[in-house]
Amino acid sequence: MSFNLSVILGSSEEKRLLLGNEAIARGALEGGISVATAYPGTPSTEILEALAKVAKKVGLYVEWSVNEKVALEVAIGASMCGLRAITCMKHVGLNVASDPFMSLGYTGVKGGLVIVSADDPNAHSSQNEQDNRLYGMHSYIPVIEPSSVHEAKELTRLAFDISENYEVAVLVRSTTRISHMRGKVVFGEIRGKKSRGNFHRDLSRWVLLPVNSRRLHEEAIRRVEKLALEAERWGLVEMIQGDDEVVVVTGGIAYAYVAEALNAIRMEKRPTVLKLSMTYPLPRKTIEEIFKSARRIVVIEELEPFIEMQLRSLANEMGYDGVIEGKKYVPRVLELDVKKVSEALSKALNLRVPETKPISPNVSLPSIPSRPPTLCPGCGHRSTYYAIKMASKRLRLKAVYPNDIGCYTLGFFSPFHMADLSYSMGSSLGIGMGIAKVSDEVVISFIGDSTFFHAGLPALVNAVYNKYGMIIVVMDNSFTAMTGHQPHPGTGINAVGEKSPLIKIEDIARASGVEFIRVVDAYDVRGIMRTLEEAVSYVQRRSMPALIVARKPCALWEYRSKLRKGERILPYRIDQSKCTKCGICVDHFACPAIIRENEVITIVESLCVGCGVCADICPVKAIVPLK
Repeated sequence: MSFNLSVILGSSEEKRLLLGNEAIARGALEGGISVATAYPGTPSTEILEALAKVAKKVGLYVEWSVNEKVALEVAIGASMCGLRAITCMKHVGLNVASDPFMSLGYTGVKGGLVIVSADDPNAHSSQNEQDNRLYGMHSYIPVIEPSSVHEAKELTRLAFDISENYEVAVLVRSTTRISHMRGKVVFGEIRGKKSRGNFHRDLSRWVLLPVNSRRLHEEAIRRVEKLALEAERWGLVEMIQGDDEVVVVTGGIAYAYVAEALNAIRMEKRPTVLKLSMTYPLPRKTIEEIFKSARRIVVIEELEPFIEMQLRSLANEMGYDGVIEGKKYVPRVLELDVKKVSEALSKALNLRVPETKPISPNVSLPSIPSRPPTLCPGCGHRSTYYAIKMASKRLRLKAVYPNDIGCYTLGFFSPFHMADLSYSMGSSLGIGMGIAKVSDEVVISFIGDSTFFHAGLPALVNAVYNKYGMIIVVMDNSFTAMTGHQPHPGTGINAVGEKSPLIKIEDIARASGVEFIRVVDAYDVRGIMRTLEEAVSYVQRRSMPALIVARKPCALWEYRSKLRKGERILPYRIDQSKCTKCGICVDHFACPAIIRENEVITIVESLCVGCGVCADICPVKAIVPLK
């Protein structure tokens, strides 16, 4: 965790340079939260990390939940007791939480409740680019979008007041550029909060029987309609007046691009800019004023035509006969930038596109070799993949390798090619079952430890109950390593670093009825190969699931722990007198610490973590510890 303990703490009017996610965390503190929950996922992770760092000091309850659905439900429970709560997740996490999220739109809230969705346009670290603003419209939950780091703090704080005033949850939609940029933030007062609450029993509201749901559906619609009429009161609308009859409507990070682009474009008349901090529902009064004065409306927004769609609907309702355009000029894929927005506005306004000057035209930059994603030196996933691939070849298996979401997804790349599919959290098991049922291939599904707790449990039970003959390999490195070593139920500590019960995956599997369970050291290549052979034989004989837990703590975590403790790390070297240049260590095992230059294979001492797996797989024992 790269930030210090006090980064989001400070007195009113103090100015700090914060990460966008840290600003959201500060806004939550200023909003008076009592409870914060999340499941880690880039680009949202740092919000709860920041809150966890100060939790004991400010008396805040913080937890890493097993998945986003549970995280939201814990926050809903706190809200039902009159406490303010925040839950945070990346965009695909809201898919997991969507079941209670949709019901939350009907019931509304008691204590202020904010859900942060950190969307990922451009899919920097995600399997898709989905636009979660659509979830707001689908559930009658208002959507608020900051356009800067300071606004991320301010709007998060404000969202709690809006939530309680209208008894509605609020979706704060960030994006990667907001979450991971840094900016100046002016601190406000941290409000007092409740440490305990009382359950507000309301059977006609919290119990979603059909007789209640039909009425609550109407109430949900009325809540957002009222907010649409009062958006201006909350400062959720800003009009930057121009002298043209064209209005540019935008919000979120797109506004920052619009502001910069308009400064770069030469024009006789400047369009009016309507900046929306709430993009659902749209502010009806302001939109009605625009319809009266604007001959043309241009919408600049990332991904889906969300604002544009609402404007077209309101135009039809209010009888606006001007032109509304947006995605005619702005792409629906990838994230925006100043160049894209400048081009879009220039075309929309029939102006010359401004020329972009190179940063340093007189400097020729050297070509940089490509660096494909790779597992870290010493990663137990690498040795596990290597062992299973070698065993599969030896057994001449016709195998399919469903993979999942985590560091181990990198098994897709050369030389392993151990990911035939990767869909969503836990899907390696679910989709693997479908393949196992209707094909003759041997299904070997890979899933990480954190992902197993997140979404693998129901699938494992299903595999046992419905008798699926498949092999499940849990890549257990003791952390949610992909997002920065957050703990989970198999780590033994909680979000604030306190000891907690360590739940073992093999115990859960045994309780679920799995008969074939083997726990292996992820560095033990030969042991894994023998275990896979046993598992294949078992599955072919019994047509039941076999579970292999390949366990080794994250190498990066172990390496840092040793450095903190002052322990010596003994790297390995290659004895050139013994090396036959067979290339197994560099071509098939592919540890990034092992390189080949001018046909000479060497180990980069500064990269080697001393795991010794390469020494075990070297057929001529040419790899030895550096003395």
